[in-house]
Amino acid sequence: MPEINIPFARPFIGAEEETALLRVLHSGWLTTGSETIAFEKEFCSFLQNPDLPGLQCLAVNSATSGLHLALEACGVQKGDLVFVPSYTFTSTAGVLRHLGADPIFVDLKPGTFHMDPQALEDSIKKIKSKLKAVIPVHYGGLCCDMNAIMSIAGQYNLKVIEDAAHSFPSLLENGQYAGTIGDAGVFSFYATKTISTGEGGMVATKNEAVARRISIMRSHGIDRSVWSRYTDVKSSWYYQVVEAGYKYNLPDLLSALGRVQLSRALDLLKMRQEIAGNYDNAFANDKHFLLPLTGPGDARHLYPLRLNLQSLRIPRDEFIQKLQESGIGVSVHFIPLHIMPFYKNRYNLNEHDYPNTMKAFKQEISLPIWPGMDLQKTERVINVVKSIAAEYTK
Repeated sequence: MPEINIPFARPFIGAEEETALLRVLHSGWLTTGSETIAFEKEFCSFLQNPDLPGLQCLAVNSATSGLHLALEACGVQKGDLVFVPSYTFTSTAGVLRHLGADPIFVDLKPGTFHMDPQALEDSIKKIKSKLKAVIPVHYGGLCCDMNAIMSIAGQYNLKVIEDAAHSFPSLLENGQYAGTIGDAGVFSFYATKTISTGEGGMVATKNEAVARRISIMRSHGIDRSVWSRYTDVKSSWYYQVVEAGYKYNLPDLLSALGRVQLSRALDLLKMRQEIAGNYDNAFANDKHFLLPLTGPGDARHLYPLRLNLQSLRIPRDEFIQKLQESGIGVSVHFIPLHIMPFYKNRYNLNEHDYPNTMKAFKQEISLPIWPGMDLQKTERVINVVKSIAAEYTK
């Protein structure tokens, strides 16, 4: 197979990030400290608006750990049931098993990559007991119908933890950012995300008790930070372990990267939106493709193009192979969880239980989209995709 010469994703890293890393390396303090505190404040300031008094942001070492902490802080425990889409990464459901809770998978709304509010409510009415929370996933930077989900959650007294790993900075119609609507929202700074620290994440919440619980549980269940114990002359060396917590803190080295990336977040967003716009224009009137349904404020973390398989002589997997043979890096988001061996066997699930999810999965290909990807590369992706479709049209 030829070498991939247009990668699926690539981080946008420059001299500013290098300077920030060197600043921390020379500071004498590498783990969680002043850089992380500053990153939390700056991230919170970015998300803040007059309708969000008391919003707090807590840095963690991954979105996975952030989901774990947010669910635990919202009271999810053994035996509870939590609604999640099957069309998501395993972290969304896997953290529930760490808490002894169980996922209840929800099908997608037809034509979208998002949890169907009607299917959610239908599931709630069937199950009725042990229901605790719902995790809407803002897939690919495209935002869920939060008005409908919040209304349903309020009616049935469910906590709402937004999986916003893909969606910084996605701006909803009401002027709030995705990840700030529910009881907590969790963002990812993984290597491929819209801003990146390599690994890392952030939890946003308006609930003081949830924030306090996460603050303690992310650092071994200790009642005060390592930073204050070692650097504040007025702080005692003495601390107490008040819970059996976790090791989920974000070190200053990564926070320094995050601060620089955050400062250019809107520029990075503009680059993604421009690439996505070029894709939209190229594929909009082609019978072989279905465009992602998107709004003007979406972060465009992914470009999930759907193939119209009725017009093609090859299935999605073979289409991907042809792209890779042409040097184009592509991916699929996601393989549904209900067909993964762990979830399928544990919960006795069938491929056909979630028809809209399976239809989306069999059609979807994620095209390259990353800041710094120039027009020449974008046009090459477009030309290769369209030429394969033309060659294998029915």
